[in-house]
Amino acid sequence: MAKLKNGKHRRKDGSWDPLKDSSTDRQTAEVIPKTPQSASPSYRLAYADDEFLCREELRPVRLQLELLKTEMILTERNIKSTVVMFGGARIPAPGQAAWAAKNDIQKKNLENASIYYEEARKFAQQCSKQSLRSDYHEYVVVTGGGPGVMEAGNRGAADVGAPSVGLNIVLPHEQAPNPYVTPELSFNFHYFAIRKMHFLMRAKAITIFPGGFGTLDEFFEAVTLIQTKRMAPIPLILFSKAFWHDIINFEALAAFGTIAPEDLDLLHFAETAEEAWQIIADFYDLNEETAP
Repeated sequence: MAKLKNGKHRRKDGSWDPLKDSSTDRQTAEVIPKTPQSASPSYRLAYADDEFLCREELRPVRLQLELLKTEMILTERNIKSTVVMFGGARIPAPGQAAWAAKNDIQKKNLENASIYYEEARKFAQQCSKQSLRSDYHEYVVVTGGGPGVMEAGNRGAADVGAPSVGLNIVLPHEQAPNPYVTPELSFNFHYFAIRKMHFLMRAKAITIFPGGFGTLDEFFEAVTLIQTKRMAPIPLILFSKAFWHDIINFEALAAFGTIAPEDLDLLHFAETAEEAWQIIADFYDLNEETAP
């Protein structure tokens, strides 16, 4: 019996696998002679058939694929923990026009809010400097991958040569990845639920900058999971106490009884990158020589 060459039938992880791999068969199937039979959609390999994969009945499979793809890539990069940065896509960088403004009042407010773009950028720089201590395995910056505060977060990491993650989602607008996301860590989602899972699965801290409905959705999802003890308590930091108290009366919720008074302790407020990072550093004793 002929002997197989060593390594010819091994997977990337070194495991022995004598079976033909799926990629090879997919390539072979693409060059077979075209006949009425081979041209029929029914003949396509199931895993290489986009129309089949997009059928309504395959939704459970697509949910699983979106969860698996990002998880596998982050695991391969040995990313063990992250710092999440939520915030408005419409907040411009300092000196830039408010592209999303619909009137003069919005233009003024959004351009004044560019201070949060700058603080987000500084904050991401500090997170990334800490991440360097673990060879970028811990405290890796993750954003929604879009413009505004998200861009500032990825940009801050890029400023100091650090990788950062972008979790984009297909939307009618704002969906293109910003240019500062590490290309190999740039992801795209169809399902909001799976995207939000990936925001939280490795989160050691969550920062929430001023934003709109999307930011509010992400904030309330996170604080509810912590409040109900479905997630470990981690620093949940809201930038700009004035902004958040202007749009949400947290104390009124507690006074009315719809949340417990101690639930207010789940929230931290910061005005600057330095203040926000200090909250995280104190929580994890990062002021010591060795981070946990």
